[in-house]
Amino acid sequence: MSTKKTILVVDDERDLLDLIEYNLRKEGYDVLKADDGLDGIRLAKKYHPDLLILDIMMPNMDGLEVCEQIRKDEDLKRTPVIFLTAKDDEKTEIKGLNLGADDYLTKPISTSKLVSRLNAVLRRAEGTLNSAESEEQENIITVHDLVIDKDRYIVKKGDTELQLPKKEFELLFYLSGKKGKVFDRQTLLNEVWGDNIYVIDRTIDVHIRKIREKLGDDYIETVKGVGYRFKE
Repeated sequence: MSTKKTILVVDDERDLLDLIEYNLRKEGYDVLKADDGLDGIRLAKKYHPDLLILDIMMPNMDGLEVCEQIRKDEDLKRTPVIFLTAKDDEKTEIKGLNLGADDYLTKPISTSKLVSRLNAVLRRAEGTLNSAESEEQENIITVHDLVIDKDRYIVKKGDTELQLPKKEFELLFYLSGKKGKVFDRQTLLNEVWGDNIYVIDRTIDVHIRKIREKLGDDYIETVKGVGYRFKE
């Protein structure tokens, strides 16, 4: 299977399609081509390209509508889109960007500049995707037989789902994310309750006890004279 990135180019100018394909293949990309909007949508849904280059004035479905359809499709909505068009008026450019295009280029354009802008869009898209995936991973902690999901405020123990009160959950999430490290009560109060909220040290002990009642004693241990830690 090819590991190259795939670019879908949709334009009704056949000569331009061939020219762009030639130059993108020289840069190491795989290329798909369509000469009208409907065929572009069909190819996008079938092959899930890494980026689309769209003309605006095309038969059957114009590029603006293609972009709009792409952004509504659950499987394609994050696919980068670059408009490459002869329409150089500000109103159309703003509309294209508001529909979710990542860049707007006007013809004529050198192929070297097109490739440069395409590479920049792909780098930004990859960075955004990695950031989103990283954030999603950080919000789910899997440790021992627990899955602690901060997005849903749910703890799964085996096949059982548990909903802990907010502060119990946040205390568990904090400790489990730093398993093996010992925290004194004041640090836990500051990190989970905030340093502007007045609660007594005993609050931590009560919440730990309630967590143990629900999950068992195998996860959070007491370090005498210091505080608590999540077992490694």
